[in-house]
Amino acid sequence: MSLQKTNTRNAVLILMIILATAMRFVSYKFPFLLSNFTPVGAIAIFGGVYFTDKWKAYVVVLLTMFCSDVLINYLYTSKLTLLSGYTLWNCICFAIVIFIGSQIKKINWTTGLIVLLVPVLVHWLIMDLPWIADTNLYPKTVAGYMASLTAAVPFEANMLFGDIVFGALLFGGFELAKQKYAALRPQHALAL
Repeated sequence: MSLQKTNTRNAVLILMIILATAMRFVSYKFPFLLSNFTPVGAIAIFGGVYFTDKWKAYVVVLLTMFCSDVLINYLYTSKLTLLSGYTLWNCICFAIVIFIGSQIKKINWTTGLIVLLVPVLVHWLIMDLPWIADTNLYPKTVAGYMASLTAAVPFEANMLFGDIVFGALLFGGFELAKQKYAALRPQHALAL
């Protein structure tokens, strides 16, 4: 792939990720209606699937999410907090999702289902571990973990709906753009 074609493709991917990330601020504005209805899962797997140089997916996606986390934390607390207690765990979750996305070689119905479900499942199974939470809402046992998972179902359902909407926009939009603009098409299969 020529350098110009690579730069164009990367610029479009970065722009799409930044625009999708900006939607996190809409859910901040309407927390009761849109709690956890965000593009974060869709962004992570989208970056993993489409960046030809997979390291760029990690840098762009994690840096974009980190910067938006800092701004959102500031909106909630009026304090500039670079790292919260969940920052490391969120980065681990989304790095796993990026990795899974980087293994997808072709977008079809089967991989589309993976694209929708993986971010939610990874986030749900990791972030609801009772020993990660700063609170003592659940005992730090298997029963506490099951209770935490159960309580998180409505929250994770909103993440799934967000992934469906934003995933359709990101993946559908980029696939349509690839058909129209040759500079967006890789010369080799995804994730090689």
